[in-house]
Amino acid sequence: MVNVLIVYTTSLGNTQRMAEAVTNGARPVDGTEVVLKTAHEATIDDVCACDGLIIGSPMRHRTADSRIKKFIEDVLEQLWLTDETVGKVGGVFTVGGGYGDCGAGCELAQLGLLSAMAAGGMILVTLPKTTPGFEAAGMHWGAHGRSGGKAMEPVGITEDMTQAGWHHGANIARVTTAIAGKELLARGNVAPSPARSILTPRFARLRSSLY
Repeated sequence: MVNVLIVYTTSLGNTQRMAEAVTNGARPVDGTEVVLKTAHEATIDDVCACDGLIIGSPMRHRTADSRIKKFIEDVLEQLWLTDETVGKVGGVFTVGGGYGDCGAGCELAQLGLLSAMAAGGMILVTLPKTTPGFEAAGMHWGAHGRSGGKAMEPVGITEDMTQAGWHHGANIARVTTAIAGKELLARGNVAPSPARSILTPRFARLRSSLY
């Protein structure tokens, strides 16, 4: 079994609804166990245990929610130091209701999330335009549910939008099952050097166990 971890936060319930659609898409994939957690629940151990990670966030002024950023800083950045996310699969989704067809700034937010995954050596799964539901919630980088109307009135996300989320989750789960456990990426460089580390005891402990 491979483990797909979905981490999200929500304020009005729309991102939770999309997260559940992503979960429902990933769960039926053979050999996949899916864990859905909010950003404040997800831990370093959760990410270490997963083979694939999906992050979902509401839009906040053209960027991700602060609770998701805290997860990235407290969890992903720590694991970047110890290279424990190298070779894991990653993907993202967002929900927002700002001006613009997709909600203002969602592309910037998704790219920011993906850049954190890329820094950790993760293998990224984006959202091709062949995906069912793409016309309602398609971005090149991941599914985006637009929860506001043209005048920013709250309308919530639609079934067509959650369809894109469902298939995005399924896509990521299939890629995860196909490559989990395979050492596809080269290793050898060790940076930062353990000898120069002034970081946490956990960092030193992990480094000593890895190298």
